[in-house]
Amino acid sequence: MGQMVIVDGHDMCVYSGGTGNVTLVFLSGGGTCAPILDFQSLDSLLLDDYKVAVVERFGYGFSDVTDKSRRLDSVLEDTRQALKEAGCEAPYMLCPHSMSGLEALYWVQTYPDEMQAIIGLDMAVPEYYADMKVNMPMLKLTGVAARIGLTRLIPGVWEGEAVKRGTLSDKEKETYQALFYRKTATETMLNEYQAVGENARMVAERPIPQIPMLLFVSNGTGTGFDTDTWRKIPEKYLADAEDGQIITLDCPHYVQDYEYEKIAGDIEEFLRAKM
Repeated sequence: MGQMVIVDGHDMCVYSGGTGNVTLVFLSGGGTCAPILDFQSLDSLLLDDYKVAVVERFGYGFSDVTDKSRRLDSVLEDTRQALKEAGCEAPYMLCPHSMSGLEALYWVQTYPDEMQAIIGLDMAVPEYYADMKVNMPMLKLTGVAARIGLTRLIPGVWEGEAVKRGTLSDKEKETYQALFYRKTATETMLNEYQAVGENARMVAERPIPQIPMLLFVSNGTGTGFDTDTWRKIPEKYLADAEDGQIITLDCPHYVQDYEYEKIAGDIEEFLRAKM
């Protein structure tokens, strides 16, 4: 799915489609095994009016697993190069889910001329990681289990929200299953988890981006936070933003697989007001 492009000597996969003068770039959260399929229920509703791109970082989806540094500066340059090689030109509207919110904020802080807005899909902001303890031994054990095939013995373990809640066809669900078995807790993903604390500090040390931001915020289910805490953190982050808006959703963390119709409608309304 999508097209393979060469970035730093390795294959990265980028899906692109749609028409229009606005390019929405979707960036997946940490550990999402099949980003293109995870976003499909949502981005398919936007293709008639907007260009859409989904970048699968190294270690995800159809992209190669590598041992590259996962500091934000390295991740960002990979994403920018992948989009360029795929023919997707800036400026962009970034649509990050979860952990990739750090990359989106850092992108605007580093290359503000390439951005028109951020549309956050329950995206991360630095404060979420202030006291978070990543259980690396458990994650590494999960990676070993996936590589030797133990995950194949657990019934239904591969059925993520995109499969259970989204609009994937039977063939697409089979592809998702295959990618889950191949891209669970990859080496690249583990490197990301190890770097996330430093990456959050890199973003926190810089000013809050002063571009339009629309953040969809879930009820926190699946994040390890209670609802009130999960929702207060982005509200606090946007307090110093000139043009920030929050829409709360009564659904779990993978909002794009639960409330895709509402989110698509709200995105279209947001873009009509800003463009």
